[in-house]
Amino acid sequence: MILKTFLALIVIGLVFVSNAQNKSCCSSEKEMSFSKFSEQKEFRDIHQIPAAFTLKEAEGKMITFKTKDGKNANVYFVESEKPTNKYIFVFHEWWGLNDYIKKESDELKSKLGDVNILAIDLYDGNVAATREDAAKFMQSVNRERALNIVSGAIDFAGKDARVGTIGWCFGGGWSLESCIMLGKQGSACVMYYGIIENTPDTFKELNAPVLGIFAEKDEWVNPEVYGNLEKNLKTAGKKIIIKSFDADHAFANPSNTKFDEKATTEAKKLTIKFFKENLFK
Repeated sequence: MILKTFLALIVIGLVFVSNAQNKSCCSSEKEMSFSKFSEQKEFRDIHQIPAAFTLKEAEGKMITFKTKDGKNANVYFVESEKPTNKYIFVFHEWWGLNDYIKKESDELKSKLGDVNILAIDLYDGNVAATREDAAKFMQSVNRERALNIVSGAIDFAGKDARVGTIGWCFGGGWSLESCIMLGKQGSACVMYYGIIENTPDTFKELNAPVLGIFAEKDEWVNPEVYGNLEKNLKTAGKKIIIKSFDADHAFANPSNTKFDEKATTEAKKLTIKFFKENLFK
């Protein structure tokens, strides 16, 4: 009788452990990184190959700066005409720092005025022309190297800089990640349909309010995922504004067949308003 009871308890314990492991697995899948997303054919296919585009009469220029690992980092730098301590870090989507991202950087500068724009290249010079290359480049991003690049951008801006961040898709997560790194220098974070693995503890060092722009039809950064992000930020006592559109992932990319011009126009207005209220206050 004692042996049977002991064996029954062991079975119950194994079932409990198995259930806990399954629950943990499912939870991590919801918060999986974009590098994991790129392993899925459906995720790759939803990103249409960018139409050929060359930015003419660019307002900025490519520059480099040293990083702590002894290498050079590349950024597209749009400098303010007047001296200012205000910066916006721009993070590219999974295609890399292409002319579309440079155009977005120029547009931010023209709409906001006295601000320096740093469009940061996390692919170290690689720009994808195919889905396969985009997936390869995104999967090959070394986290330590990426953190060194962001740290170098923070050093470039200087200790007195007030910084806003913005990014799309892969860059949306890095917009939030970099704003956490910025600590008290971070003033405003905008992230388009991006995500990082997070708990309330993740945001201890976050100083900036967050504007999260998401797509309700997004199968990856879906309402449950960004709802969890909102919950964890609020639990951490941070300010977040969520705006979701009846659109699909990458809806703000004009080269995507899922491009939603109306939603993109509204999202851009919200972005400019958010930066003016928080970075320029």
